[in-house]
Amino acid sequence: MALGLAIAALAAAIGIGLILLQAGVSKLRHRILLPGVIANYRLLPPALVAPAATLLPLAEIAIGATLIAGLAPVPVLLAMLLLSLFAGAMAINIARGRSHIDCGCGRSQLRHPIGWPLVIRNLLLIALVAPRLLPAPPLSALDIATAAAGGIALFLAFHLLGAILALIATPAAAYRR
Repeated sequence: MALGLAIAALAAAIGIGLILLQAGVSKLRHRILLPGVIANYRLLPPALVAPAATLLPLAEIAIGATLIAGLAPVPVLLAMLLLSLFAGAMAINIARGRSHIDCGCGRSQLRHPIGWPLVIRNLLLIALVAPRLLPAPPLSALDIATAAAGGIALFLAFHLLGAILALIATPAAAYRR
């Protein structure tokens, strides 16, 4: 039981690491748009938007890389904090009636409206990686390979879910109903 949980937790860490790494690289590719996306959340004073836009992609890349490398507990805690900040920022804006803003998730030049499914998605990612903080038995090379395959599967499932949610949120989907 402990071994299975350790493998699943490592798989979650690797998958979330890949997600954060890809998101950070995407934000760097679209760094001109990122300050506007961050400012649109209306949670930071204007003077902090540019530094946040500079640091956020670098933090995502660093945290993602350390999760993929299997490091714990600090990268796991940082990932959980970052995902909590994202979920909180979205929840605050949804509660304000501002669900039309872009999430900044890294797809389609950072254009993807926020909604409760994205908040829940981030909370589920936190729950998936949390067991990585528990003591774990040593893992064999086969266990690590299994976790890596599981992490890649999580990464792919995450992007499939994101694509489905983005399609549902498009204006064209509203016309088909």
